[in-house]
Amino acid sequence: MTDALAGPDGVLRCPWALSTPDYVAYHDDEWGRPVHGDDALFERLSLEAFQSGLSWITILRRRPTFRTAFSGFEITKVAAFTDADRTRLLADPGIIRNRAKVDATLANARVLADWAPGELDALIWSYAPDDHPTPKALADVPAVTDESKALAKALKKRGLRFVGPTTAYALMQACGLVDDHLADCGARG
Repeated sequence: MTDALAGPDGVLRCPWALSTPDYVAYHDDEWGRPVHGDDALFERLSLEAFQSGLSWITILRRRPTFRTAFSGFEITKVAAFTDADRTRLLADPGIIRNRAKVDATLANARVLADWAPGELDALIWSYAPDDHPTPKALADVPAVTDESKALAKALKKRGLRFVGPTTAYALMQACGLVDDHLADCGARG
């Protein structure tokens, strides 16, 4: 038996994807698809940190504003943000104005700006598991894995903040390091 449910178009999907059209589009077109590039991965890492304690739909609906506020998540641009930029971000109602999350994003950009091009991409993708079981039901999808624990530890060791094992696993799911679409989901692989 599967937990996948038919959407309005009759296609089976992971049940979480059916609550809003925003989720359907994200599920079908982005979630679990490989993401490469330092800036693209910095964006996903930052947004996963902002999501911590909130629902993903809150972040997804604010993503365009986040991209504007954080200069498209270009690492070199965000690394050059000043105290005035920090103040602007903390006053921006279009993003999540959590001081710790804003500060972590700015600090992470400064750390990453000193890395070689492609280094973040290579580090994150080095934690993609060789074998990942195909979930048949939502209960089969973990929140944390040994790989996400190791990735979080490696990122923290390199100076990044707000990257615990759960955030690291959400990043792995979102960026295609693992495919946690259910076995019967039409968007799988």
